[in-house]
Amino acid sequence: MKTPRQLLQTSFLPSSDTPAVEWIISDQPVDYQSAVDWMEDRAEAIARGEARECVWLLEHTPLYTAGTSADASDLVEPDRFPVHQTGRGGQYTYHGPGQRVGYVMLDLKQRQPDVRIFVSALERWIIDTLGAFNVVGERREDRVGVWVARPEKPAPAGQVAEDKIAAIGIRLRKWVSFHGIAINVEPDLDHFTGIVPCGVTQHGVTSLVDLGLPVTLADVDIALKAAFQPIFGPVDQPS
Repeated sequence: MKTPRQLLQTSFLPSSDTPAVEWIISDQPVDYQSAVDWMEDRAEAIARGEARECVWLLEHTPLYTAGTSADASDLVEPDRFPVHQTGRGGQYTYHGPGQRVGYVMLDLKQRQPDVRIFVSALERWIIDTLGAFNVVGERREDRVGVWVARPEKPAPAGQVAEDKIAAIGIRLRKWVSFHGIAINVEPDLDHFTGIVPCGVTQHGVTSLVDLGLPVTLADVDIALKAAFQPIFGPVDQPS
């Protein structure tokens, strides 16, 4: 069995004859349900062999999503933003302006039909993206997502405070993934207070701008694309 470190270093490259992944960036916020409907249709087409794999980078207007493990008590302010029930794994998450969402539609049959390795590859993708801005992202065995140490913040004796900077929530259908990742670039962090993000109460939430970095969504898009290809293979971005 692979150790967590080995999993983090594992690539998720496709077979050699698999076409390049289509790389799509939306400049305007996308309605959440419309995005889910599009993803599901695309995933079905990929499973049938009628469409290429795809990564879609976008923003949403403010909303909360409930994953399959969501606890109703973690929805602290149910009337603050629209709440969407979703089939992805995980608990409650927030999406909104200033957060780069990456929907990942990959055919695991053409790569490795192993969910654990896939999630580890997504974590590595985020960590390598953050590294482009000299931010050290870390994975944790007891919770999904990517975390950053905050030694300047108070913490219990012998511990270092840490905040979540990126979330992961995926779903598979016929071994094709959809949903994906979310990296906090410059969202309103107060919007996270309406939920217990991913069911974690003892840690906070941060963003690249909150860490003092003047980073834009466009900057993150460039870093995401550069970090994606060594792990998942080549991409093709429509002109």
